[in-house]
This record gives sequence, structure tokens and C-alpha cells, in this order.
Amino acid sequence: MRGAGRVLYDAEYLTRIEDLIRVHLPAWGLPPDAALSLLSISENATFRATSGARDLVLRVYRPGYHTPAEIRSELAWIEALRADDIVPTPRIIPTLDARRLVEIDDGGTPRRMAAFAFVPGAEPQEGEDLPRWFRHLGGIHARLHAHARGWARPQGFTRKVWDFESMLGARPLWGDFRAALGLDAPGRVLLERTAGVLKDRLAPLSRPDSFGLIHADLRLANLLAEGERLTLIDFDDCGFSWFLYDFAAAVSFIEQSPRLPELKAAWLAGYRTRAPVPAGAEAALDVFVMLRRMLLTAWVASHAETPTAQAMGVGYTDGTLALAEGFLARQG
Repeated sequence: MRGAGRVLYDAEYLTRIEDLIRVHLPAWGLPPDAALSLLSISENATFRATSGARDLVLRVYRPGYHTPAEIRSELAWIEALRADDIVPTPRIIPTLDARRLVEIDDGGTPRRMAAFAFVPGAEPQEGEDLPRWFRHLGGIHARLHAHARGWARPQGFTRKVWDFESMLGARPLWGDFRAALGLDAPGRVLLERTAGVLKDRLAPLSRPDSFGLIHADLRLANLLAEGERLTLIDFDDCGFSWFLYDFAAAVSFIEQSPRLPELKAAWLAGYRTRAPVPAGAEAALDVFVMLRRMLLTAWVASHAETPTAQAMGVGYTDGTLALAEGFLARQG
């Protein structure tokens, strides 16, 4: 998910990118006329390409968001997680000449593309099984965090830092929450007050042992459920942040669900099966959920061309204001 910029993912752009992908399919051993379908648009445009037994997921990275070094660092962590058998996540598919990252020329503008093995599965739904999946997810997050703490990152590893300043402060990566769709003056005052309280609450949570490399966007749309197996996809936003922030990312877009306390309890129970939970974690999760909600409100405003943002609209801002009022009331 990225900060404000021109409308990018219009029909003309997607058609042009599809044509460019076809030119480069032979690099992975696929013919230019392979079946190609758009899977999703968020930060990036993701396509599925199939030909015979070959079945790939191709991600074209959004321009101006990640540097090549950041993308290579993302891919390095994925490979390490797979090599150390930490969590199920799709295999990176290099080109026939062993490139993991391919640069494509979009009329003089470089675009970058990577390929992954296609993995079957479906996004977990908000039904009766969701707490079970959240318990599973809590254990997955604990394994990810343990790996991040012990992994010797390769030289040159670089990813974004998700702290208060890069989320809601002076250098917001996903845009300014004050630009939220439909936000009026009283609403802006409310969100600015909420941001101030969040900054105060986050300060004591920002200890070195509570902060490290995380997925940072393991929401339902980035999980593939197949039988009892849960596969993690889309490490595009992985970076350095609070470990407990991963729960807030998991409840993205369902923060107002009346089942949130149930999901929180299930996630904590799953986490505790793999690692201890720090004291005060439950209260901290509420802070991170509000932080994430305000971050996503900025993202929706700055990504108006994406299907996700269009589905959220002004109603998402209204929901954020309601959550902010409740959050402030609980803070006393």
C-alpha cells in the first residue's frame, strides 16, 4: 500500500503494462501469448500467467515506492523464511538466466517485476472460522518475529521504517491523514487530537526489544487458506516496526467488527503457543489498531484509483472518526 501521487492504475496504464509483461514472459520460459489475468491492484499490479504446466504470479511494482535495493531485501527475507522453513510463502521464481528482479522499460520509465509460484487458496472469510484462523495467525506472527530477531540480514539489506513519523507524522509514507475523504474541520481536529494521543502512547512501547522486521500487512487479503494450511503472500510492505503492530495489520478494514475482542484473544492465544507476550500487550494492541486505522485512512485518500480505496470511500473516514471517539474516551 503508498503516498499521494498522480492517478496511476487507469485502464491505459494496465493495458500498457500487460503488453510489457507479455514481451518479458519468455524470460521465465512462457510464450508471449500465455493466458494472462489481473489478480489485484493495491501498491502493485499483480497478474497470473499460465501456459501448460507453468503457472506464475507476476508482480509489477508501483513506481516511486520502493528502491531496487528495498525490493531485493524483501526477496531476500522471503528466501530466508523459506530456507529456514519458518512459514509457508510462495517460492520466488527466477528468470531462466537467474534474475529475481527484472527491469522493464515503460516508455523510458523503469518498472520492476518479480515472479512467484502460484499457490492455491482463498482469503479467510469473516465467518465462524475466523477466530480459528486468527489463532493460527498469532502463532505465525510469533515465528516470524523470532526469525527476525535472530536472522543475520545480508549486507545492504534495507527496508522502510514504520514508526509514528512515517505513519502519521512529518514524513508520512502513505499520505496525510488530514486529506481523508470527506473529512470536515471538526473531524480534522478529532483526528489530530487522536494522533497526539497515539504519539504519547507509542513512546513507552518503542523499546529496542519491541521493534524489528515484520510483515506489516498480513491482512486477510494477504492470506491464502487451503484446508488447514495458511500461506502468507505479499511482503511488499515488510519493514521495521513494532512487533505487536502485526496484529493491527491483520484486522485491517475490519477494525469495527464486533468480533474484534474475540479475534484479539484468539491471536494472543496463538502467539503464546510459540512465544511469550509482553506485559501490557492487550492495551498496546488497541493503540496499534487505532494507529493502523488512521494510516489506512490516509492510504485510501492517496490511492483513490485502486479498487480497495474505491470500495472504502467516504464511509471509511466516517468509521475512523467513530473509532477515534471511542479510542479517546477509553484513554481517559
